[in-house]
Amino acid sequence: MNNCVLLEELLIKKSQQKRRTSPSNFKVRFFVLTKSKLAYYEHRHGKKRTLKGYVELSRIKCVEIVKSDIIIPCQYKYPFQKLLLDPKEAIVMAIYDYEAQNPQELTLQYNEEYYVIDSSEEHWWLIQDKNGTDNNPVIKHYHINETTDFPKRYYLAEKHVFDCIPELINYHQHNAGGKLVIHPSELTRVQEIGSGQFGVVYLGYLLEKTKVAIKTIREGAMSEEDFIEEAKVLMKLSHPKLVQLYGVCFENVPICLVLEFMENGCLSDYLRSQRGSFSKETLLGMCQDVCEGMAYLEQNSVIHRDLAARNCLVGESHVVKVSDFGMSRIVLDDQYTSSTGTKFPVKWSAPEVFSYSNYSTKSDVWSFGVLMWEVFSEGKIPYENRTNGEVVEEINAGFRLYKPKLASKAIYEVMSHCWRMVSILLGEP
Repeated sequence: MNNCVLLEELLIKKSQQKRRTSPSNFKVRFFVLTKSKLAYYEHRHGKKRTLKGYVELSRIKCVEIVKSDIIIPCQYKYPFQKLLLDPKEAIVMAIYDYEAQNPQELTLQYNEEYYVIDSSEEHWWLIQDKNGTDNNPVIKHYHINETTDFPKRYYLAEKHVFDCIPELINYHQHNAGGKLVIHPSELTRVQEIGSGQFGVVYLGYLLEKTKVAIKTIREGAMSEEDFIEEAKVLMKLSHPKLVQLYGVCFENVPICLVLEFMENGCLSDYLRSQRGSFSKETLLGMCQDVCEGMAYLEQNSVIHRDLAARNCLVGESHVVKVSDFGMSRIVLDDQYTSSTGTKFPVKWSAPEVFSYSNYSTKSDVWSFGVLMWEVFSEGKIPYENRTNGEVVEEINAGFRLYKPKLASKAIYEVMSHCWRMVSILLGEP
């Protein structure tokens, strides 16, 4: 079967120059292509062909375009990715490194080979690595178009054209207008699981395979421009302790975000429902998870502005991830002044927030201290019996939250330090 001749032709072959002193020459050879190899023979009229060598198709990595009449830039000499179609299986080779953006995708390593298990769908291929690993086995596949002019440029949509493929990939990984936009037909809603400031949250499935949270934006609650800005923030962030964005859906009303699903819901409800069952080590681990996520946000100049237990989600084994970036902003100078009239959660806010509407990573540190208090009080509401106005007066007067029973002296000192740091920076006593 594999020895069946597909093509045969007289072609000019260049010497391989296996040694540095070998001459560069060209000879006419008779080439024979089968399903398994490309063989070439010495060709003389009237004489039996003599096999000179062959190349296994499985070893071919790329093909060079050779045109003697024009000079071809190096980056355009290799026109296609290796694709070996075997009667039993297909193997593809990654021509770029690619980090998976969600649980449906597979991280690809440059020059590594992968088995194609199912390529029946237009944009999604089911693949495995060479070891047969089926963790995150699905890769999203897009058609990259070339312009007709020279040098060629590349695009998915003609609105965004790029000089090279890596630039195209980088753009569409980080922009809502790219292929991270999810079509409504790819989503299945199952049931409502909650509601927030901007809309309802549903449990659903992406491509009928991956369980997701679908966060809808109530009409009139947020402008489409603000929604796009929120999506852009999420798309640029990827960390094990942040809830991952899978994509956005603009085509239906209401518009929505498609997010990683966390089966145990928000941290505040989880703490209350399981009150009395947590060890101190588990509670400290929850705080550490949030701390790692927030440290990553600070490294990327992102201010959360609404950090609280209600805006963190819980997965398996008590793993906590930071969520709800509806109020977040990317800033260049580590400070953000909100517009007049913007609502904010007073009981979690630093003094400079409710006094001057100034947000910074330092005000997020204050909120983290309050979140620690929520965790070690197992979901109690801070300043529970006080109004917002009373909280503002007492904080300005130096009042701080009391030590929860489950918090050690060292843990409470960390909380107090979160609140004391901001006071020192503000010049308060």
